[in-house]
Amino acid sequence: MPNPARYQFVIADDHPLFRGALRQTLETMFDGVIISEAGSLDEVTEALERLEDVDLVLLDLNMPGVRGFSGLMFLRAQHPGVPVVVVSATEDTGTVRRCMEFGAAGFVSKSLGLNAIREALSTVIEGGVWTPPGIDLNSVPQDDTSALVKRLATLTPQQIRVLMMLSEGLLNKQIAYELDVSEATVKAHVSAILQKLDVDSRTQAVIAASKIEAGQWQSITS
Repeated sequence: MPNPARYQFVIADDHPLFRGALRQTLETMFDGVIISEAGSLDEVTEALERLEDVDLVLLDLNMPGVRGFSGLMFLRAQHPGVPVVVVSATEDTGTVRRCMEFGAAGFVSKSLGLNAIREALSTVIEGGVWTPPGIDLNSVPQDDTSALVKRLATLTPQQIRVLMMLSEGLLNKQIAYELDVSEATVKAHVSAILQKLDVDSRTQAVIAASKIEAGQWQSITS
């Protein structure tokens, strides 16, 4: 196995106590590991821009700046070379499946014991994929939502941010202010989003995104 001292991890969770528990687990697994902690999506982004050669991000689905799977979508689009393991309180098959469809390298339930968490992280850091025992993702048939997931996965990081803001009811000028871009740029992003999602209006785009939200992040707890 490569020298574990080279490993760098980012723990993204808005609960300091849980971040501390994950940190302790990683420090017992890898000597000399470098760990950065983040409590929001902006802090995760800042850490990935600041650090070099991050080996793994441990991402909670529910924290400031994140709407359901949007954090995972954003990180996979912005940093496709950095594996992301979702660490969440939820553990239903539908949520696990969506995370894997959006490009997660693994899914770890917070209810799992320490040994299972160690196994999951070791599997992913060695290049594998890990999901909770007993969950057969292949047994779930493809459906219309799966097709929508694939279309959403084609959005750029900025387009994901714009779609999130559309879902919050923000106007183009408000989105432009938040992103520090022109309204024309926002309009261009909205047009690209409509095309990629194969819808005719921003309302339909928000409805499409809500199909992914429904029954997922609203039931997710940190």
